[in-house]
Amino acid sequence: MSSIGIKLPLTYSANDGFNMIKTIRQMAKQNFKMLILTIPGERIMEPNFGVGLSTFLFQNGSRASKGIKQRIQNQTQTYMPAIQLTSIDINTSPDTNSMNISIAYSIPSLGINDLLEFTI
Repeated sequence: MSSIGIKLPLTYSANDGFNMIKTIRQMAKQNFKMLILTIPGERIMEPNFGVGLSTFLFQNGSRASKGIKQRIQNQTQTYMPAIQLTSIDINTSPDTNSMNISIAYSIPSLGINDLLEFTI
């Protein structure tokens, strides 16, 4: 089967050399994940690219939630306009100092509905 791109993080595969992305759904999900995790200024020649979830880690829970949602919406509109956000759910846990983020999205032109989940 032909490949679209390299799956990140890099891992070795006996079949392909490195594990490869073989569907548009997987490629779209990986690209969207990279948009969410990249810290603005981290990508060369695109200083505004990225949401930077880790930058919200030490902010107040409700303030961080609002900032994350707004940043995800703005970045998705700018860099991945084919993606339509269905919902963004953020649950904070002060006991474990963690934040669970679920982003439901769709790509109508490709008939894709999917979910990205992060814990920071």
